[in-house]
Amino acid sequence: MRLLIVDDEELTREGLIASLDWSSLGIEQIFQADDGVNALNIARSQKPDIILCDVRMPRMDGIQMVERLEEFLPDTSVIFMSGYSDKEYLKAAIKLKAINYVEKPLNPEEIKEAVLEAIERREKNLRTRQNENLYSMETASHLALLLTRPYKENTEQISRLTEELSLRLMPGSTFTTYIVRLKASEPDGTQLRNIRDDLTGYLTHYHLHVFYIQIHAVYHVFHVLGNSTPSPVALSAVENCLKEQFLPLGDFFIGRGDTVTGISRVYHSYTTAVVMLQSSFFFSPGTLLAASDMERTPGTEPGAQEQTEKIAADFKEALLSRDQNACTGLLDQLYLCYSENRIFLPNQVKDIYYKLFISINDSRRALKLSHDPSVNSSRESIIDHLERCFTYQELHEMLCSRTEQFFTGISTYVPEDSTIFLIKDYINRHYTDDTLSIKEISDHVYLSASYVCTYFKSQTGQTLNQYLTEYRMEKAMQLLSDARYQITDISSRVGYSNGNYFSKSFKKFTGLTPSKYREKMLG
Repeated sequence: MRLLIVDDEELTREGLIASLDWSSLGIEQIFQADDGVNALNIARSQKPDIILCDVRMPRMDGIQMVERLEEFLPDTSVIFMSGYSDKEYLKAAIKLKAINYVEKPLNPEEIKEAVLEAIERREKNLRTRQNENLYSMETASHLALLLTRPYKENTEQISRLTEELSLRLMPGSTFTTYIVRLKASEPDGTQLRNIRDDLTGYLTHYHLHVFYIQIHAVYHVFHVLGNSTPSPVALSAVENCLKEQFLPLGDFFIGRGDTVTGISRVYHSYTTAVVMLQSSFFFSPGTLLAASDMERTPGTEPGAQEQTEKIAADFKEALLSRDQNACTGLLDQLYLCYSENRIFLPNQVKDIYYKLFISINDSRRALKLSHDPSVNSSRESIIDHLERCFTYQELHEMLCSRTEQFFTGISTYVPEDSTIFLIKDYINRHYTDDTLSIKEISDHVYLSASYVCTYFKSQTGQTLNQYLTEYRMEKAMQLLSDARYQITDISSRVGYSNGNYFSKSFKKFTGLTPSKYREKMLG
């Protein structure tokens, strides 16, 4: 702890310092001042925990000093050193704050007791203030959460919380909601407290207040309150501070809602920020999107949906034609259609890309290319990959990479081993039989079952069971893409006598149930 001794007599100050073992009391640093003015300057820079102060001093006495001290160090404990004649004079100070005093001439034991009491009082005050701050933060967070919901549904609760927080809402009070979406998992509690505290402190320079709540781990909501419409300079300051605070936590986007007047309209600001974040997928990480920028952003041209559907059809044709240049050109066109667009939703575009990934798989099989071990090496489905993409650029680069792998497979194509060809041909002709077994396949090629399994894995990179399951699943995917076939009939057509087992296997392979897959392919 830090102690400041204030007395206009140097001998008194030096005598105090020499009279006690201060370190045993927990006092690590001692500062000196010869009057109230100098004491205040030292207090501002050094922030002492305890002040031992004479009552009567030149320029500024102890009472005046304490009144000024309350403005910036309310938790500092003060002990007055006073003569007998000062007792009446001290009554005002004692009413002002719980202040102790020791009489002159000073007794070291009395000073020691007073300091210990001051330490205890300060710690109690700090605990009380910390509890008050914690309660205030929890109340503010609860208010921030309610403001993400329609006002009419929570009017009474919002009114009660604003009263508890002593919010002075003016007729012209405005709110602007910001939502930060993080790619990474949620930061720890200390990081979040630092972000909130730093932003709160920074915004006081612009006479703005902020209410914060974290939603679903990766969404961080900030409702910024001002007594009037914030200037572009103030909004820019908020945005720069948010970017600076979240930059160390990895990739992120920021959505800014409309600035609204009145607490009843905060939900509108929040929902417009949510809409902005839906478009963030198509932009570079770190981008801030605001509704007010919509007019300055070129929209997607009419007919873009039809154009991309044609690109998808031409892409599959180019794959089967082994035309890498055509595929590259089509992917470039596709990127131009969606990059930085604010029209399409991410799921709409992911559906189109899902079909393109399926086209690569279908074309690989149609051209009898060997299995690519880098694809589904850990049995992760295409859906898993799509869901992990934080940006459209990641999604597009993944498709370009798979396309390049496809053409690498063509350039390194080696005619299939005759035994492997016979195995695959037999599966092709009998995959609809639910009793098809490895023994039956091995008997067909006149080899033992164990040798067939080992040989097939060494030649293709897949186990025989994996190949058979994949073959049946891809046949099922083709049938599901044709509306003429009922889902209930498809399982038996691909060698599954149990419809429930087929559905579980299909979802494990694709990440979707058969009905959801059909919806994506036909939607």
